[in-house]
Amino acid sequence: MTLDLPAHAQERLKGLRSSAHSTGVFTSDFSVNEFLLVRKAGFEPIGLCVGSCVYHVGIQYGNWSQNQELEVLSKAMYHARELAMTRMRSEATAMGADGIVGVKLTIKRLEWDEHLLEFIAIGTGVVHADGHRGFRAHDGGPFTSDLSGQDFWSLLHSGYRPVEMVMGSCVYHVAHRGFLKGLNTVGRNVELENFTSALYEAREVAIERMQFEASAAKAEGVVGVDIHEGSHGWQTHVIEFFAIGTAVLPLEAEIAPEKIADPIMVLSVND
Repeated sequence: MTLDLPAHAQERLKGLRSSAHSTGVFTSDFSVNEFLLVRKAGFEPIGLCVGSCVYHVGIQYGNWSQNQELEVLSKAMYHARELAMTRMRSEATAMGADGIVGVKLTIKRLEWDEHLLEFIAIGTGVVHADGHRGFRAHDGGPFTSDLSGQDFWSLLHSGYRPVEMVMGSCVYHVAHRGFLKGLNTVGRNVELENFTSALYEAREVAIERMQFEASAAKAEGVVGVDIHEGSHGWQTHVIEFFAIGTAVLPLEAEIAPEKIADPIMVLSVND
């Protein structure tokens, strides 16, 4: 299901700064340093882009003694995030942004129902100062990236550009151990191979799905990968592994830097 932008969102977007509205204001969640570096990279912030999805996550139980993916829950977590991301990207398109920087995906459990979760995607829409459209995603829409302003500048300065945030989710049931097996390990140093195998497998599935998204986006690679783990209030022995990162491609020749700068050593003055 696709939702139109709410009326208040449309009104907010009208007040943002643009080439046709030079007296408007921009909004962003950049720190001061991020703001300056994004501008130094040749981009101007336009406004915050927000996407939200309240989702009823279904129920699925795993076999008590079996390691297995809970596909109903995996699909729910992925689909809800995708809806939030799509709505955030729609706001970016409406404001004429070339991309979204610093995207944050969060999940909040709602008190109304134990199976309700709100998925929120938020980032700052940016536009290239010289109007170059070679930074857009492969489908012609705004690129998405969870890179900070500093990492965004470093990536562009190194001859690469963000294409798309890519992600993979796997909700997994970790088999319980029987009484005798548990008793056999009391007081001993021993690997619990069943648990190791389950967590290993679930992480691999999440990373593989993220990698598949990067291939579909025609990217060269993925940077800034992060793997989150959480149970989101499900029954015991159920855990989600969520892999997310930014797919990247080399810059086109006419906008690529001539030489990648050497890294600069920075010494912290903090204790």
